[in-house]
Amino acid sequence: MTLRTPHNRFLFHLQTGFIGVLWFMVFSQSAAANSPPFPAKFTQEQAAELINDRCENCHNDYIFDGNWSVEDVDVSDIALGKNQRLWEAMLKSVSMGDMPPADKKQLTPAQKASFLHWLESSLNSYSKHHPNPGRATIRRLNRSEYANSVRDLLALDIDITQSLPGDDSGYGFDNNADVLGVSTTLLERYLSVAGKLSKLATGVAGAVATKTNYLIPKDGPVKNSGVQSFDLRANDQLPLDSRGGGSFDFYAPKAGTYEIAGFLNANTANEVDRLENLRHSHKIILTAGKHNIGLSFRKQLALSEEVPKVRKGTSYVVLPTKEPSLLELDFIIDGARVQTIQVPSYYMSARFSQAAFLRDVLEVEVIGPLQTNEDNSNTPKANDITASTRKIFVCYPVVTADSRPSAPLNAEELACAKTIMTNLATQAYRRPVSAVDTQPLLEVFQRARADLDFKGSIATSIQALLVSPSFLYIQEPRPVNIEPGQVYKLNDFEFAARLALFLWSSLPDKELSDLAAKGALREPQILSSQIKRMLNSPKAQALTDNFAGQWLYLRNLPHHFPDVFEFPQFNVPLKQAIGRETELFFTRILKDNASIFDFLNANYSYLNEQLATHYGISGVKGSAFRKVSLDQQTNRGGLLGQASILTLTSNPNHTSPVKRGKWILDNLLAASPPPPPPDVPALVAEHNGIALSAREQLAKHRADPVCAACHVRMDPLGLALEKYDAVGAFRHTYANQEIDVTAQMPDGSKFEGLNGLHSILWDRRERFAQAFTDRLLTYALGRGLEPYDQPIVRKITQQARTQDYRIHSIIEAVVSSTPFNYKKAPEANNENQQIVKAH
Repeated sequence: MTLRTPHNRFLFHLQTGFIGVLWFMVFSQSAAANSPPFPAKFTQEQAAELINDRCENCHNDYIFDGNWSVEDVDVSDIALGKNQRLWEAMLKSVSMGDMPPADKKQLTPAQKASFLHWLESSLNSYSKHHPNPGRATIRRLNRSEYANSVRDLLALDIDITQSLPGDDSGYGFDNNADVLGVSTTLLERYLSVAGKLSKLATGVAGAVATKTNYLIPKDGPVKNSGVQSFDLRANDQLPLDSRGGGSFDFYAPKAGTYEIAGFLNANTANEVDRLENLRHSHKIILTAGKHNIGLSFRKQLALSEEVPKVRKGTSYVVLPTKEPSLLELDFIIDGARVQTIQVPSYYMSARFSQAAFLRDVLEVEVIGPLQTNEDNSNTPKANDITASTRKIFVCYPVVTADSRPSAPLNAEELACAKTIMTNLATQAYRRPVSAVDTQPLLEVFQRARADLDFKGSIATSIQALLVSPSFLYIQEPRPVNIEPGQVYKLNDFEFAARLALFLWSSLPDKELSDLAAKGALREPQILSSQIKRMLNSPKAQALTDNFAGQWLYLRNLPHHFPDVFEFPQFNVPLKQAIGRETELFFTRILKDNASIFDFLNANYSYLNEQLATHYGISGVKGSAFRKVSLDQQTNRGGLLGQASILTLTSNPNHTSPVKRGKWILDNLLAASPPPPPPDVPALVAEHNGIALSAREQLAKHRADPVCAACHVRMDPLGLALEKYDAVGAFRHTYANQEIDVTAQMPDGSKFEGLNGLHSILWDRRERFAQAFTDRLLTYALGRGLEPYDQPIVRKITQQARTQDYRIHSIIEAVVSSTPFNYKKAPEANNENQQIVKAH
């Protein structure tokens, strides 16, 4: 039995394939309101009777709503694994209360419960007896995974994500195997980055002085009025009494003398000058490795700098009222002041006067190494030893006349190179390696050794390792004894690789690899202990950055720019603060193993003074974030009370109830509406010259039946949040009207504002638990979920229920699930294996 498309059907305008079932399946009730409930044991025959009797009016061969007809459906299909997509969509739409809609006669609670229990049990039973882990497309490391893997492989703490192109997303995440393609340009970029990293890690880089520049971000003016947020410019790496400066991470390739310089200007938004008399520098000796380099002025207890006010527009040069005074400029290395010089408090030119603004640092540059102590030894000096060199060079050959560059390769060097590359390849390839794996790397070493010394040749071999297919791709070849179509278990090394990618976006560490080698990693107590250890590691920050950053759209925040004239208070520090609040909120739920329901209605959040002021919450002082208890009077709580979500789901100059409602359906309920038709009309912002409220605009929009089908589900959710403006601040009026935040769900449930929305979501908390599990499993597997995965989602959720839906219990259930531990062999013998080989 397959779905067919009869000719000459009258199609609803908004057909969208099987997903349309979620929105358009209508049960027409014929039984009396006082009809007796269905018996507790609901049979397959009764299900067929219900579907044929209640669905046929709309889902027939002529109207064909939702792209399906009762003529194409047979309840026996479930036991045969047919039409799973249709049955799962039916289960979701009825359980969500979307069907029957409010204007149709409702199923009695007993009828609904019996039908849903039968449908869910039937789907779960088929899944249990016919396990399907799904396809597993060969997967390339995305740029975050590549950067983290290189960091852990070479012990090289450098952020290289901006050096690599961004990755496409599929099913909401950029680790989706189906969209992680490879091009010649991308491979060239990997090769270039790998060359730089291998030289830094081995200490080969730094033979020639280079310049590294860092442009300090500006807070920006408020409506170009010259009012700056200069006191907020200090970061956590600078001393507490710093202002008007900044710092950045710098990796010194060698120990030696470096020049640190800063270009001074004023805290304005249009600074372009790099004049030599605005440059101040200091030379200092740095050890090899990572440092934090900064320059800043000092914040006075009583502000002593005189700041004239701009009164005649931006073209008017403000003349200072007195001669410049001397200010202390600090050079800061790794949080400590190493040098202080005195500089004038302002600079005058024919075009501008810095006296109108407080002096600050515009740009920092580091030049070097200017001088190093080189020798011909393979063994580095103490100041050149870094975490990378300690990890890579587990051995050093003795330097002789025959081991210099261009000299013949000796046996000691080759043996040491083999030891080094075997150690690195074992971790990089996520499995034990053989001579077949290391031979290509040693051949690279031997060819490079003809022109380079030992360390330079090792660097070249590491470059080859970093672009090797076994490192770039997650490879899980089928065992030789597995038949086509057979489901088989991954070996422990493959499982460890999946686990490390899931929780760390990186490589397995030695502890995971050792347990995998012993075959003990999957033992329940050991696995639970390892998951807890991994989640407590700093590397678990990857879950916040990569999972939460995409699930909650936080990655979009740097690219979202609210209108500065509509929202002058929304400056760069506030944008950073609202993102930081949500990151800390997710991280603490993860670290504290709290219930995932805290995402819905937690009565706490993480605020600093600026964000608390934005929220209208008193008693929070200082720029540091801290946990703050909330009550209903604060009009905050859960994700939907946070400015990051409210801002990202708004337009630059006004709110969007549609975007907010869709975000809730997508991310909190996994009930995404179908995409709008291409000719959907825009909202009408005013009528007869009078501005319309969002509620009035949407009411006119829903007058079109084509639009109403989806908006009836999105709009109530978004309208409940209308008292939050486009940057998340609370308000009471819009367009000179009192804002009405009452709403009604399609099933007739009425609610009001954020607190009412919390209640609506709480009533659907089981649906949220499944939605969260759906997103987490999608991220963990690196592929989109299919209908046959939904019974697994329900099973994970049921397991979490016994532990109060704590987030660790869901993570452990995902890691123990069938699709995370098993693969299905290709159905045909002649189907190509998705394995990449080095040549």
